[in-house]
Amino acid sequence: MSEQTVYLDTSAIVKRYVAESGSDYMKNIYKSAYNVELKIAFSLWNVGETLGVLDKAKRLGRLNEEDYGLVKRRFLGETTRLLKLNVLIIVDLKSFIIKQTWKIIEKYQLYQADALQIVSANYIGANSFLVSDKKLHEAALKEGLNSIII
Repeated sequence: MSEQTVYLDTSAIVKRYVAESGSDYMKNIYKSAYNVELKIAFSLWNVGETLGVLDKAKRLGRLNEEDYGLVKRRFLGETTRLLKLNVLIIVDLKSFIIKQTWKIIEKYQLYQADALQIVSANYIGANSFLVSDKKLHEAALKEGLNSIII
């Protein structure tokens, strides 16, 4: 199996389940994971953050109740499936990782959640870091990640 690991920010994860710009790109990333051509990674934090983004889309009327339930089940089911296939790495929220975010927060004026993505991706040695946020992308590049905006 390839050693390539692609770290996903919440914005990238959401593109897998909600049709928007970058969704086709994410479809191919997940297909490559199912074909055992790469591993996907994200923080445990991203699970809750993704659920929050989906819930907000429901509250704003971007997803109706039925679609919200479907998308939520798809995300949680696929996350479980990918873990069982050993092609998903979920980075635990460890205190030393949280502490490392503090420098990143101050250095780039990022939210802690965004800083956590950079530290987590570096912690596991991700080959690529997929994001939609330009500020996070630029900080990730400066921190040595192969950041790609989708």
